[in-house]
Amino acid sequence: MSFTSSSRQLPNTDETPERETPEPDAPSPGTERPAPTAEGQRAVGTTQDATDPEPEHGATDAEPEPEPQPVVRTPEGEAPAGSGAGSSSGDDDGEDDGEDDGEEPGPVSSPPPPVGHADEGGDEGGDEGGDEGGDTSPAAPSAGGVGEAAPPSGRVRGWRGRYPVAATVLAWTVTGLAAVLVLFALLMPGKADQFHPAQFLRVPVEAVFGAALVLVLPRRPRIAVSAVAGLALGVLTVLNLLDVGFNEYLGRGFNVVLDWALFSDAQAYLQDTFGGGGALGIAILAVVLVIAVLALVTLSAVRLGNLVARNSEVATRATLVAAIVWVTCAALGVQVTGVPIASEHVALAVQDRAHRVRDTIRDEAEFRKIAKKDTFANTPPDQLLTDLRGKDMMITFIESYGRSAIEDPVMAPGVDATLTAENKKLTGAGFAAKSGWLTSATYGGSSWLGHSTFLSGLWINNQQRYRTVTAGDHLTLPGAFEKTGDWDTVGVMPGVQKAWPEQKFYGIDKLYDSRDLGYRGPKFSWSTMPDQYALTAFERLVHGKKHDKPLMSTIILTSSHQPWAPIPRTVPQDQVGDGSVYDAIEKAGKRPGDIITDARKSKEEYGKSIQYSVTSLIDYLVRYGNKNTVLIFLGDHQPIARVSGDHASRDVPVSIVAKDPKVLDRIADWGWTDGLQPEHNAPVWKMSAFRDRFLTAYGSTPHS
Repeated sequence: MSFTSSSRQLPNTDETPERETPEPDAPSPGTERPAPTAEGQRAVGTTQDATDPEPEHGATDAEPEPEPQPVVRTPEGEAPAGSGAGSSSGDDDGEDDGEDDGEEPGPVSSPPPPVGHADEGGDEGGDEGGDEGGDTSPAAPSAGGVGEAAPPSGRVRGWRGRYPVAATVLAWTVTGLAAVLVLFALLMPGKADQFHPAQFLRVPVEAVFGAALVLVLPRRPRIAVSAVAGLALGVLTVLNLLDVGFNEYLGRGFNVVLDWALFSDAQAYLQDTFGGGGALGIAILAVVLVIAVLALVTLSAVRLGNLVARNSEVATRATLVAAIVWVTCAALGVQVTGVPIASEHVALAVQDRAHRVRDTIRDEAEFRKIAKKDTFANTPPDQLLTDLRGKDMMITFIESYGRSAIEDPVMAPGVDATLTAENKKLTGAGFAAKSGWLTSATYGGSSWLGHSTFLSGLWINNQQRYRTVTAGDHLTLPGAFEKTGDWDTVGVMPGVQKAWPEQKFYGIDKLYDSRDLGYRGPKFSWSTMPDQYALTAFERLVHGKKHDKPLMSTIILTSSHQPWAPIPRTVPQDQVGDGSVYDAIEKAGKRPGDIITDARKSKEEYGKSIQYSVTSLIDYLVRYGNKNTVLIFLGDHQPIARVSGDHASRDVPVSIVAKDPKVLDRIADWGWTDGLQPEHNAPVWKMSAFRDRFLTAYGSTPHS
C-alpha cells in the first residue's frame, strides 16, 4: 500500500507508528478547509494512536513522506503556518506583538520571531506606516496550493505590494526630506544675511547627542523623547523665523517677553497696506506656517529616531564618526568661509534667549528706579526755559527720516538736493538752521519709542520701558513748557486713530488726532493723510487762530511711513481744501506690491517720501512762520534694513530752525552744522541726551 496518499502525520510522536487511515474526501474547489487548532491536531493524533492497525509489512522500507505544513487562517486567506504571513507582515503594518500591546498571544502556528523583531517591526509600521518599503516580496502560496499571491490585508499594504519600487523611492524621499528639515532647524540663523551654504555645511553637536540618546532608549521612551525634542526644535524654528523678520524690520531679535503686543500693530499695518482681505490672508498663511513647522519638524524627528533605532549598528558607527569629526573641528577651529564646522547653534540660541528673558525681567526693575530720577523734576516753573519765553515752539517728527536718507548712494542724491533747495528757501525767508545727529532708541519701526526717548530724556528701547515711563510723571519737553504756565501745549498726530492715554504723560493740553483734522481724502497706505494737509489743518485749527499764549506744538508727520507707496505730492496751497484733491493722486500712485519686495525700488520710493515730507514742512514754515517761530525737526528712526542697508547705524538727523539769531547762538557750542544737512562728522548724541542739553541751553536750572 502506498503511503504517499496520506494527508497528515503528527511529527515527534513517541507512540507506535500509525496505521493508514482512509483519506477523507478532498474539498471541492472553492471550499475552504477549516484550519485545525493545536488542540484539534492533538486530538486527531490520539485517535489514530488508539485505533489504527499496525502498518503492513515492508512499510518501513519506503521513504518517509515529507511533513505537510498545517494550514492557518489569516486575514489574507489560508496559508501554511510559518510562511511569514502573520508575523513579519503584521509588524510591517504597525501591529506590535502581544507583549507590547498587553494582549494574550494567539495560537502558535510558527516559531516565535527573533528577539527585537516585533519591536523594530512595530516601529516601522506603527510609527512610519511602513514607509521604508514594508514586505514587498510575493505572498506565500495559498492553502489551495495553486501558487496565487495572498490578497493584501489593506489599501496601504496593497499599494506598496503593487508598486514596490515607487513605495521604496517614496520612503527614501520622505526620510531624506525629514533629515534636511531637521538639519535646517538645527542650523537656521536668525538674520537674513546669514543664509548662505556654509551655514548649513556644519556638524551640529545636538544631532550627535540626540542620535546617541535614541540608540540606548527603549521603543516607547524613544518615541516620546523624539517627539518632545522635535516639538522643541519646531518652536525654536518659529522663534528664529520671528528673529529674521524683526532683524529685517526693527534691527533686533524677537523678545519673547515683550514683543507679542506688536502683532496687533503689525495686523493694523497690513490692513492699511493691503486691505482687509489681504491682511486676513497673510494672517491665515502665518498661522498655517507655524502649525506646519511645528508638525513637520516633530514628525521628522520621530521618523529619524526610528530609522536610527532600526539600523542601530550603522547608526552607532555614524554617530561615533560624527562625534570624532565634531571634537576634532572644535579643537582645531576648522572653518569654511569663516563659519565653524563644529556647530552648537541650538545650545547657544537657547542660552541667548534665556539671557534675554532674564535681562528683560531685571531691566524692568532697574528702569523703574532710573525713571524716578529727574534732573529737572523739582525746577520751579519760573526757572524753566527762560530764554525761549514768547516763542512759538514746534517739535516735529518726520517718520523714518534716518541717516541713510542723506548718505546712501541710491537715496542721497535726491534727498540732499531737496535739503539744499529747502535751505535756500529758509535763508531767503530770513531763517537759519543748525543740524546734528541723534542715535535713536529704535530702528525700522516702533516710532513711539523714539518719540518718548527724545521727549522724556530716558532711553526707551522696548515696550516695557515705554509702559513704565508713560505710567509715571517723568518731565517731558512739552511738559516742561506746560509747567511754566506760559505756553499752550497742543499735539497734532494724524497717525493716532483711537484713544491715546499718553497725552496726559506728555503734558499735551489739546490733542488733534486723525479724527479731528477734518480730512476727507484717501489714505496713503498706513498714512491717514498727506503731511501737507496735516500742516494745513494745524494752521487752520490751531496756529492761525488768535491765542493768549505762545504755542508749544508737537507734530508727527506720517507720509514717509513704509511701504512708501503710494506717495502724495504737493498741491497749490489754495487747493488743499478738505483733502479730496488727493483722490486722483492716490489712484495714480504706485501700489505697495509694486515695490515692497524690491529693495532698490523701496529705497527710491523711500527717498521720494522723505523729500515730500521735508518740502511740506519747510513750505509751511516759510509761509506761516514769523520772527518768534522756533522749529525743531528730526527723524524718529532709520527705515528698515532692506532700505537703510545691513548694519546701518541708528542715527537720525536733527535740526533747529529760527529767525531770531539768539536762538541759534545758545547752541553755538554744540558743534552742529549750519543748514539743514548735518556733516558726516557732526556730533552724534544719544537721543535721550537731547532733553537735558536743550533745557540747559535755554535757561533751565537743574533741581533734582
